[in-house]
Amino acid sequence: MPRFAANLSMMFNEVPFLDRFAAAADAGFDAVEFLFPYEHRPEEIGA
Repeated sequence: MPRFAANLSMMFNEVPFLDRFAAAADAGFDAVEFLFPYEHRPEEIGA
């Protein structure tokens, strides 16, 4: 079965970027990807 990652740059635009990780998890995704990873510090993104 294929595994898909949520692209947080394109999906869940109705919530602020840092809240999109939780939105993706709530939607059933176990992986994410996003464009421009250097816009946020790793401490902001890390779980």
